[in-house]
Amino acid sequence: MISNVEVQETNKMISEANLDVRTITMGINLLDCVDCDRKKLNDKIYDKITKSAEKLVATGDEIGKEFGVPIVNKRISVTPISLVAGGSGSETHLGIAKTLDKAAKAVGVNFIGGYSALVQKGMTRADKELIHSIPEALASTDRVCSSVNVASSRSGINMDAVKLMGEIIKEAAFLTKDNSSMACAKFVVFCNAVEDNPFMAGAFHGIGEKDSVINVGVSGPGVVKRALEHVRGADFETLCETVKKTAFKITRVGQLVALEASRRLGVPFGIIDLSLAPTPAIGDSIAEIFNEMGLEHAGAPGTTAALAILNDNVKKGGVMASSCVGGLSGAFIPVSEDHGMIDAVNAGALTLEKLEAMTCVCSVGLDMVAVPGDVSAETLSGIIADEMAIGMINNKTTAVRIIPVIGANVGDTVEFGGLLGYAPVMSVNRFGCEAFIKRGGRIPAPIHSFKN
Repeated sequence: MISNVEVQETNKMISEANLDVRTITMGINLLDCVDCDRKKLNDKIYDKITKSAEKLVATGDEIGKEFGVPIVNKRISVTPISLVAGGSGSETHLGIAKTLDKAAKAVGVNFIGGYSALVQKGMTRADKELIHSIPEALASTDRVCSSVNVASSRSGINMDAVKLMGEIIKEAAFLTKDNSSMACAKFVVFCNAVEDNPFMAGAFHGIGEKDSVINVGVSGPGVVKRALEHVRGADFETLCETVKKTAFKITRVGQLVALEASRRLGVPFGIIDLSLAPTPAIGDSIAEIFNEMGLEHAGAPGTTAALAILNDNVKKGGVMASSCVGGLSGAFIPVSEDHGMIDAVNAGALTLEKLEAMTCVCSVGLDMVAVPGDVSAETLSGIIADEMAIGMINNKTTAVRIIPVIGANVGDTVEFGGLLGYAPVMSVNRFGCEAFIKRGGRIPAPIHSFKN
């Protein structure tokens, strides 16, 4: 039960520290839409999404207004489309992407995720067909997001898929070169993708989920920073306890919204994802938390340790507040969506290599990183391979959302708009990895993957 005191405390966090519910995401199973007739398949998909989510946006708005809690986004995730379209022929996928976009617009959500494939051990014909359609699907739609899981701690790394990911990203960048290569901002490559992630671009409705479910993502880096201001100079035990207690309070906000949305929509409650996801707004930055911890800039010596503290204690606080914490809960470090991270890049404190080191302890990986448009597909695949290896060996989710901006050079600034913000174009190591990437095959899983 949520008390009035907690509601009052929440209102203070909202008004003073940019607390918000980042997203209410409805997961929808589409496996019962499978049909070998393309028209019937698309009709079934459109009908199920629009009927299931017809009240999602209005309900989210009502809850936000009644409780005074900003609910920034309402979104939908669906069953990975490579599974849904597997028996419908090679030309079906692009049509489904457009159907998803049409349905998303009809119900008013800002993104729909699940144009996805799971290929960590190998690619089926349907997987390959979907993957090859991703660039055009993302370039020709506004709200569709896509993901591909190419590695896991149990299966290893599918290096054939990793090689293909570099090529797909380059093609997507080229097809949207007149729009800051925006298609790449809607595409993410995963190791150990989770089935209940409410955040885009990686959300999809897992095959182990119920027919439909409500997942809520709560964010509050500004709240954590404000709390740490009151313990400035204190020891690490005090710092950790402060982060943990603050995460508890933030998670309770998500619990309130999730339970209410579940009740009103008649859809089962899934999980709360407590991920400290920043925005371009001042005071809503992960990098500012690092500053408050005592670092001059994100990327300074000690940054990885600071991020490890943040990530671990956010999870500890969340687990105390709700028995249904899931998704990617922890701390995101997207460059374009965090003005403090952007400042660190511009100051020379934060490099791509340091970001990669930080992903060993953050909740996801390299996120919304802009690089020069002339970076080769093989180099992109090499960056992905490194990130997949971190996830596989450490048994954690890692991801890459990288944007080779056609026509942009190191030091340029690229505007993406809205929640995606803007990003400085970062330098990439130019030494080649082509021969390594072209080996193909699969990197076997580490020995710990045989635990049952």
